[in-house]
Amino acid sequence: MITLSIDPEKVRTIIDGARAFDAKDGAVDPESGSNPVDDEMVDVLEDTDQDSTYEQLLEAIRGMDLDEQVDLVTLAWIGRGTFTPHEWAMARAEALAAHNNHTAEYLTSLPMLGDYLEEGLEAVIEDEDEEGEE
Repeated sequence: MITLSIDPEKVRTIIDGARAFDAKDGAVDPESGSNPVDDEMVDVLEDTDQDSTYEQLLEAIRGMDLDEQVDLVTLAWIGRGTFTPHEWAMARAEALAAHNNHTAEYLTSLPMLGDYLEEGLEAVIEDEDEEGEE
């Protein structure tokens, strides 16, 4: 049976932050004479120095305890298909062995972190529900 050390709502908060960060795009040339209305206001999706989305995501992950960070990595690995929910113990042991002070940076380097976490969380919850029915 899988016992999460992290509250699923906390995972969902990280998913939202990861998706906000993933939606960001490199800044366009501010001297281009482009009109924001003509550009359909896509500037809100530009990654700028004043945007704290990335830093907020890093701090949220760094603020977690060891078990929560390890669970987050494990959920990401399950979500991307590296492990199945049935391999939770093995995946978590590997995540624990790999844990270091750069876990937040590792997770935010995953290009589809929000999707991986959502898929991993859904798979784990579904697996728990199936085990509970047996």
